[in-house]
Amino acid sequence: MKTLAETTPNQPVTKPPSPFVENFKTVMKKLKKNKAAMIGGYMIIFFFLVSIIGPWLTVHPVTTPDLTNRFAPPSTENWFGTDNFGRDIFTRIVHGMSITLYIGFASVAIGAFFGVLIGVISGYYGKKIDSVLMRIMDVLLAFPGILLALAIVTVLGGSLQNVVIAVAIFSIPMFARIVRGSTLAVRKLEYVDAVRALGATDVRIIFRHILPNIMSPIIVQATLRIATAVLTASALSYLGLGAQPPTPEWGAMLSDGRAYMWDSLHLTLFPGLAIVAVVLAFNIFGDGLRDALDPKLKD
Repeated sequence: MKTLAETTPNQPVTKPPSPFVENFKTVMKKLKKNKAAMIGGYMIIFFFLVSIIGPWLTVHPVTTPDLTNRFAPPSTENWFGTDNFGRDIFTRIVHGMSITLYIGFASVAIGAFFGVLIGVISGYYGKKIDSVLMRIMDVLLAFPGILLALAIVTVLGGSLQNVVIAVAIFSIPMFARIVRGSTLAVRKLEYVDAVRALGATDVRIIFRHILPNIMSPIIVQATLRIATAVLTASALSYLGLGAQPPTPEWGAMLSDGRAYMWDSLHLTLFPGLAIVAVVLAFNIFGDGLRDALDPKLKD
């Protein structure tokens, strides 16, 4: 009787696809069915391209005043017009794109790092550790986000880096709460008990078996939080506590143009639309990503 190897000697041995690849294909398949999420994703890609390539393509100076060309309306020479110092608004918005994305991603990355760490430790160990950490998070959550960020920036001083720190701090409790809840659900599963019985350390269980299985809510929260971070940073700059002149930050541009908006609406219109576009893109993409990563939703 011939063995299987003898009957099919030339048939190549194929490896099964990795779970990561299969999950990625499933998520992308669901995302493609959500037109709003795809539009948001394309907008985010466009914003990244603008932040990288855009500054190289602009021809007007970013910070150099031109007092002979103040309050010029939109034209072929100045697409979005000029501000009260004669600077080209389109050029400043393009250069401000990288600042906005930096604030959003840096603040959320820092907040997510500490929030995830606090949440997973609190959810995994529980008892007194959980009580102490969650009470601290409750204190931070008791303050409205913008007020907490405002207080932090007031203490640290107005600057771009301090805005990142302030937004990161008020983002920590949200990540901690979400990760704690997910950890409480996962740590009771049988496979966690099995690897613990095999002698796995707590660090290995947390980073190899718990965190990979709770990444979906973390990714969704991070995407949605970027929109909040951008909005908060713009508000702080509008109040004069964020990026300082002549930095082309959109919130600061709104603040500079508010005194002239009735006579020269373009000074505030275009920076405002830029903020709305970025916040809207991350919000609708985050909503679509949440639906795609939800295992309860079927195709």
